[in-house]
Amino acid sequence: MGKFLPLGLCSLLSQISLVAAMAAINNMIQRYGAVDEIFGQAQYAQIPMAVVGIVMKFFQIVISIAVGMAAGCIPIVGYNIGAGRKDRARRLFTYLLISEAIVGAVATLIAELLPGQLIAIFGAANESVYYTDFAVKSFRIYLCMMILACVNKGTFTYLQSLGKPVASTLLSMAREVLFGVGFALLLPVFFGLDGVLYSMPVSDVLTFVISAVLIAKTYRELRMPQAA
Repeated sequence: MGKFLPLGLCSLLSQISLVAAMAAINNMIQRYGAVDEIFGQAQYAQIPMAVVGIVMKFFQIVISIAVGMAAGCIPIVGYNIGAGRKDRARRLFTYLLISEAIVGAVATLIAELLPGQLIAIFGAANESVYYTDFAVKSFRIYLCMMILACVNKGTFTYLQSLGKPVASTLLSMAREVLFGVGFALLLPVFFGLDGVLYSMPVSDVLTFVISAVLIAKTYRELRMPQAA
């Protein structure tokens, strides 16, 4: 019980922290949208929340793919670590990080190059020009670091598969609570509604700095001889 409960608790805390981050973002969108020159007007007041909802739907689709790939590694990592084949676990980690980066890169290209088409998928063809302009800007800013977001998510889950719930949980909490909530509250003070959008890529970049340290540490540990 003591060995597997912390691993489940890691996922629980990760989901709770994600909810906290989204609550902070939604609150800041409402607060700073209300004082925006355009979106402060009654007829346009719902645009920021609606647009960010669309952006987050796309984000969740991509992240679900990233999580699915990482979760698929869990039994394979456990089997090979148990069999004393750290070399295979290390090689799998490399494949996972490359795959996560590819998924994130493709998602970033789609968000940057085809935001109009993404908006149309969600039935926004007849909306105002303010809606379209804000939606395009939101996709391009909010999702510009999807490649790092996917790599970070893969790192969270891989650490969990190695039986390191503390490191995985702290990394996840740093992303969603320390950076996600923190920058969602801080950046709008200086940049208004745009600050909410910038909170996402800034959080992903800073989280990746921590992830890079943990990735390097994990590679070193997987090169060490297996204990008898």
